[in-house]
This record gives sequence, C-alpha cells and structure tokens, in this order.
Amino acid sequence: MGASAEQPIIRFERVTKSYDDGETVLKEVSFEIRRGQFYTLLGPSGCGKTTILRLIAGFQEPSSGEIYFDGKVINRVPANERQVNTVFQDYALFPHLDVFENVAFGLRIKRMKQADVENKVLEALRFVNLKGYEKRQITELSGGQRQRVAIARAIVNEPQVLLLDEPLSALDLKLRTEMQYELRELQRRLGITFIFVTHDQEEALAMSDEIFVMKEGTIQQSGTPTDIYDEPINRFVADFIGESNIVAGQMVRDYEVRFAGHTFECVDGGFRPDEPVEIVIRPEDLEITPPESGKLVVKVDSQLFRGVHYEIIGYDDAGNEWMVHSTKRATVGERVGLGFDPEAIHVMRFGETEEEFDRRLLAYEESANER
Repeated sequence: MGASAEQPIIRFERVTKSYDDGETVLKEVSFEIRRGQFYTLLGPSGCGKTTILRLIAGFQEPSSGEIYFDGKVINRVPANERQVNTVFQDYALFPHLDVFENVAFGLRIKRMKQADVENKVLEALRFVNLKGYEKRQITELSGGQRQRVAIARAIVNEPQVLLLDEPLSALDLKLRTEMQYELRELQRRLGITFIFVTHDQEEALAMSDEIFVMKEGTIQQSGTPTDIYDEPINRFVADFIGESNIVAGQMVRDYEVRFAGHTFECVDGGFRPDEPVEIVIRPEDLEITPPESGKLVVKVDSQLFRGVHYEIIGYDDAGNEWMVHSTKRATVGERVGLGFDPEAIHVMRFGETEEEFDRRLLAYEESANER
C-alpha cells in the first residue's frame, strides 16, 4: 500500500548532528517536507543547511533523532538505496564523457538495456532543453548548460526528491536569474519535491513554496516567502530576508505601539502592556512626504540610485536610522516626512519561538473574527 497523500515524504524528528571534535551543527531539528513542493533551506554559511541535505541523501547519519522517508525510518539506509538524487555546487560532471554518457552514467551502473537508456536520457535532455546536445563535450558547454546536464543526470533516475546544494552560486547574475525561472518551471513540470540550499534570500523568495530560515543549527522560522517576509519572527529573520528598518519600541496596548518618540496605531496584538519590543518597517513601505505631513521626520544623510528606485538613508530626531526605497528623489541634508500605514508596522517580541509566534497570531485572528 502506498503512502497517503497527507503523509509527508520526509520528516525530521529532533535530529541532532555532532562531530567527533564536539562541534554540533544541528540541534534537535524537526520539520516536514510534503510531496511536489519546492523547499529552500536558507541561511548563512555554517548554519547547518548542507548538513540537512547530506542527511537526507544518506551521506551522513544523525547523532540522534529520526529521519523518516514515506513514513519509514531511514537513518541507516545507504545512499544508493534512497529515492533521492543530488545536484552539487560544482555539478560533479565527468569531463572525459560527453553529455549523453554523463546523463546515462547512473543507468549504466544499474545495467539497464541500451534501448531503455537511450529513451530515458533523451527524455531527460528534452526536459532540460538540451535536445541535440548529446554528443557535446562538457568542456564545450556554458555554466548554465552544465547545470542542466547535472539536473538531467539526477532526474533520469526518477527520484522522488531532488536535492540541490547551491547549484547557482557559480553563475553570473543574469544567468542566475534565468536559471531560477528554469528550475522553478522544471520542478512544476516534473511534479517532484525539490529541496534547494542557498544563502541568497532573493533566490529563496523567488523560487520557493516554503522556506526554512536557519541559524546556528536551528530552524528560526518556516513558512511561505510572503509569510516570512511580512511576518518575521525575530531580528535575525527580518534582517536576513530583505532590507529592514528595525528600531526599539514599546507596546502601549493591543494595536498601539510607541517608537521614535511617538505612538502609532498598528495591527499587532497579544503583547503585555508596556512590553519592550522591536519594530520592523520595510523600506518600500515608507513614503517620502513633506515634513508637516509625515508621521516621522528625518534628515536625509545619503541617496543612491538603484535602477528602479532611490535608496535613501535618513535619521530621525531620536537617532534612529531609516532606509527608504522610493521613486521620488530627495536632497542630502534636507528634512523630509515619512508616511506609513498601520499594516506596515510589524511588532516582534524578544525571544519568541516560532511555536509561540504561531499561537499568538492564531489568538489574534480568532479575536478579530469574534469582533
């Protein structure tokens, strides 16, 4: 009997990974991966994201905890018996083999019939838009084409899960952007689960159904790109996902917060009265206004043209720095107003876990429905 549609294809249950030198790179990590979705493990170097990939692939074993695949524990299942394939950062292609033989390599190890090998390889190359490249040498290909060969070699074995370890990092900016679209479209066409590792937040936001933001061996927050961008759980997530203005504040009462010397209406509730908090306002949610019209007034310190907007840095009278993304120009040294809506203010509680954050949001939504 096959696994139910609701059962996650991969589940980590309190997984820890430590090395003989005493370094712990994963600390009781738990999460679920559903079928047919594009997941991204996002975080700085050394946070544990590649370790998770290696544990799923079977290249390493956990020190404690359980890893499930289709409901069965796979902690000690060898890598070659797992229904996953990996695309590495350097692609790991064989330079002495042509494109066809690189893609066919795994099938030949399985001693598959030649006619079946040809059918599967040609189909995989068609999927990654490399039809007609069968006899090309690897050294004759561009970076983007090499990546497609690596992906074709991975999908030709029909894995249930494809693991991608920073596969775009060696490409230039324009090609990276093109390959983001191609990878996302490929995942949709294949309908299998992709787990993508990167430290690039723009890649994560552009490609993912769900993101796991990692720091020092723990998952800080998980959710859709919109959820994480609009509702970061703490300063680390807010800073790591996009540009942020983060200032100290104080919750006056539900839906009313004080920062930068003023009290503002907001949409957050469930805090204690007078509780110290941190405030996040994204630069694109700030509007340049005349000083008398602004909710805050800042003195412009610098301005850079970023192509689609100006990036303006200013300081309010309390000494807080504010970054503004605006199509309007400002003049260095002038005082301007900053306008923003209550919905643009996101209030973060110090030391709140993701579970506590979710419970508070749920309670807020339930109270809003009752009103």
